[in-house]
Amino acid sequence: MSRSPPARSPPPARGWAPPPPPHRLRSLARSRLDEDAPWLDAAVATVGDSATRAQLLSKAGGHSGGVLAGAPLAEAVFGVSGCRVTWRVPEGAALPPGRVLVAEVEGPAAGVLAGERVALNILGRCSGVASMAARAVGVARAQGWAGVVGGTRKTTPGFRLAEKYALGVGGADPHRAGLGGLLLLKDNHRALAAAAGGLEQMILGVRRAGGFTRRLGVECSSADEALAAAGAGADIVLLDNLSPQVSFQNLARAPQEWEDPPGVRLDPKNGGQDPLKREADQ
Repeated sequence: MSRSPPARSPPPARGWAPPPPPHRLRSLARSRLDEDAPWLDAAVATVGDSATRAQLLSKAGGHSGGVLAGAPLAEAVFGVSGCRVTWRVPEGAALPPGRVLVAEVEGPAAGVLAGERVALNILGRCSGVASMAARAVGVARAQGWAGVVGGTRKTTPGFRLAEKYALGVGGADPHRAGLGGLLLLKDNHRALAAAAGGLEQMILGVRRAGGFTRRLGVECSSADEALAAAGAGADIVLLDNLSPQVSFQNLARAPQEWEDPPGVRLDPKNGGQDPLKREADQ
């Protein structure tokens, strides 16, 4: 019985990313608070538990285009500290320039002060990632690129979950969450292919070890390597560390059958360089 290939889904809109589950939010919040205050802070202890209200402000100066991200994680921090947050700017919304009220925090004074810096660090980091992701997606769309703009595994230690979530808030794809999220053969793996009996045998071995539910990608540095990897059974071919011009030249050599499921997916990869520094070349 034959089936028609599935229709392609459009790239996700900004703000699509679901937040981490509640138990992970609480766990992350506790670990961040433990890191910031592993012992009693005398200044916090002296203010006691009198009810207070504080404001979280965005101070973007004359710049615009920022995206708010990290609200669920910041709210979890204040929740563990015994406080309640009322958001005035929704998650994923654009932050206008100038001084803007983002949220109000109510609770015991000691709890507000204990969670203040941790929550601001999270909001600042996540909003920065989401803002850059939104800019990168905007550049891609302006240049006529209709594909998915993905993130990288080059995350900040301890902040991976938050940064991956923020990528999605900014409209980018968070890519794989960890090492095992994709069966990926990098250049270092391919250098050892001869010992495994060649690239095709290496791919077959990885597929047997990884199971049928996961896709397999191979990093390549030329069109010839990409064609060889696809012929050996790769699902995704990553064009690694190539200039935009060379990437598009290689894409032009891809066989037509790669364009339709269940064909091979081509993934230009810029090695973590700033995707915005040469917008006209994208």
